[in-house]
Amino acid sequence: MQSLLLDRTEWDLVLDRSGNIAICSEPYSVLQDVSNAIRVFQGECYYDTSKGLPYQAQILGKPQSVPIFQRLAEAAARTVPLVQDASCIVSRLGGDRSLSGIMQITLTTGETLDVQF
Repeated sequence: MQSLLLDRTEWDLVLDRSGNIAICSEPYSVLQDVSNAIRVFQGECYYDTSKGLPYQAQILGKPQSVPIFQRLAEAAARTVPLVQDASCIVSRLGGDRSLSGIMQITLTTGETLDVQF
C-alpha cells in the first residue's frame, strides 16, 4: 500500500528529488494514514463526510473528552486498510488543552508499530 508522503511539520505534500509528488510505502504509509484518520474533523472530507472524528460534537470542550477521544481514535485507526487493531494511550493533557500520547497499531501481518501524537 502506498500513500502520498506528507511533511511531518506542515502536514503538506512533499516533492521527491525529481520534483514529483513523493510517495511512501508500508509500513510508514499505514502509520501516516492512521494519523490522517485521527486528524480529520467529521464532515471535513469533501468526498466522504462520514469520515473523521466528531471533534465539535463530542470531544472539544466536553467533559470526559479524553476517554471519548481514545475510543473514537482507535475506531478510526481500525478503518485504515492493513490495521488489525489499535490502542490509544494518552500520556499528557496540558493546561493549554494539548493532548499527547501514542497510538499503538497492530497490522494484519502481526507487526506492531507506534504513532506519536
